[in-house]
Amino acid sequence: MFVSCWSAKGGAGTTVVATSLALVLAATAPAGSVLVDLGGDAATVLGVPEPDGPGVSDWLAAGASVPADGWARLALDTGTGVALVPRGRGPLTQVERAEVLAGLLAADHRPVVVDCGVLPSGPGPATETAATVLAAQATRSLLVTRACYLALRRATAAPVRPSGIVVVREQGRSLRADDVAAVVGADIWAEVLVDPAIARAVDAGVLAARMPRALQRSLRDAA
Repeated sequence: MFVSCWSAKGGAGTTVVATSLALVLAATAPAGSVLVDLGGDAATVLGVPEPDGPGVSDWLAAGASVPADGWARLALDTGTGVALVPRGRGPLTQVERAEVLAGLLAADHRPVVVDCGVLPSGPGPATETAATVLAAQATRSLLVTRACYLALRRATAAPVRPSGIVVVREQGRSLRADDVAAVVGADIWAEVLVDPAIARAVDAGVLAARMPRALQRSLRDAA
């Protein structure tokens, strides 16, 4: 299984959703799961030290000179059942190399979740990045969004059509989940309620050990 999580606007909660989804999958997969971090904040959400070695950007930049098994050596054991592949510090612009990476992720025997971060919107070459390639080629491409007008307007202009939507639901919003589905043109796979318990778990670095049950239940369908 190869799942991508992405958003069209910052602040949607994509990294928390992607990390939590990787934890949910790791709990049922014998070999654990893989979390590929293109956003750069997954280690913080997992509550582990910030990686200082090579990451996805370095592998992409190295090109074909790096053997295929070099990819596997990037993964870090987080002690949570989730193997974390860090972002690295370089740009994520090598589109052709990202196509190779998509194939490797699809062939992995473990469930893979990619946090693609915020995708650029609008037509043109500027939207062609490694993140858009992985978001588009995933087995399940999940748009993470809040039910607000600006986020949905940007989502309709995104270069990727999602196969499902994770709605981060806030009290007091005028738009409902079915409004989001109608605008984007995809089904709702999960609704995650904005909950102070989630923020506290992330802030304390204990999301992996003390994930709120409501969050686990919400993401099971997406998993």
